[in-house]
Amino acid sequence: PAAEPYLQQMAAISSEITLARFGKTTQLYAPIYLSNYCTNRCAYCGFSADNVIKRKCLTIDEAEKEAMILHERGFQHILLVSGEAENAVDVEYMEAIALRLRDKFAAVSIEIQPMSTEHYHRLFLAGITAVAVYQETYDPDLYKQVHLSGKKRDFDYRLETPERVAKAGMREVGIGALLGLADWRAEGLALGYHLHWLRKAFWSTAFTVSFPRMRPATGEFEPLEIVSESNLSQLIFALRLFDPDVGLIVSTREEARYRDGMLGLGPTRYSAGSCTAPGGYGDSDSEAEQFSVGDHRSLDEVSTMIRDKGFDPICKDWDCGFQLTDY
Repeated sequence: PAAEPYLQQMAAISSEITLARFGKTTQLYAPIYLSNYCTNRCAYCGFSADNVIKRKCLTIDEAEKEAMILHERGFQHILLVSGEAENAVDVEYMEAIALRLRDKFAAVSIEIQPMSTEHYHRLFLAGITAVAVYQETYDPDLYKQVHLSGKKRDFDYRLETPERVAKAGMREVGIGALLGLADWRAEGLALGYHLHWLRKAFWSTAFTVSFPRMRPATGEFEPLEIVSESNLSQLIFALRLFDPDVGLIVSTREEARYRDGMLGLGPTRYSAGSCTAPGGYGDSDSEAEQFSVGDHRSLDEVSTMIRDKGFDPICKDWDCGFQLTDY
């Protein structure tokens, strides 16, 4: 790739832009996995309907219990995640959880199956502040190859989801591609085009981009493309140069060493102390997790690292109260 020899220069410019736009801050959040039931057959995912794993869907009380464990640890931003099974996790279920949590956390985001604009608006009114939905791959042919059956097989419906989220009034929309399926350069280009279109269409909405690299998971699927840490860094720097104001997320999929080294160079948001199994904070069960985690450090440990590097760990930069209604 022509830009590879300029990686250090890209890092320097990316760092300069990030500091100018975001200051010396890194926002921290944690995911809560609500359910690993899924009706889709995705070749790469540990939650795929084909995989024989322990399935669990948290009750609303159990979900609140998981959330309060994270609250006690100091988290104010949480991401509610589930497999894509509407019979287990529907809008009424998410609505009930949002109403339980909205006055306890600064921000509650979701990463579940795509929904209609009407359902997203209901969740917005209930207190959900952001929605993340990843296209996985922007290559339509490859998309069909790895999404074997289920509603997720509909490429266009998924691609149009961020638009529905923004129309519903959500404060923030997250997009991304699963790195390890198609050529990462092509995915990065498509991500940039997608982000640019969304920016023009929904200028008042905040956007984030996540860079999940494929991790070991239940099943026998191996990455179709190898994406190195250097490749990942180049993609992050390129997105920062392309869009100075977009939030860039690096999760605990990545090793601690890598995340430490990337601080201040482009990413603005890190997850910490993550568990990818439903109910995992109260009762860890690795057999039910979506993928293995690369960075196992707690919120306090990640916060200490951030401070040691001269940055501020931010656990709150929004408040659900700004959008509370008489719901």
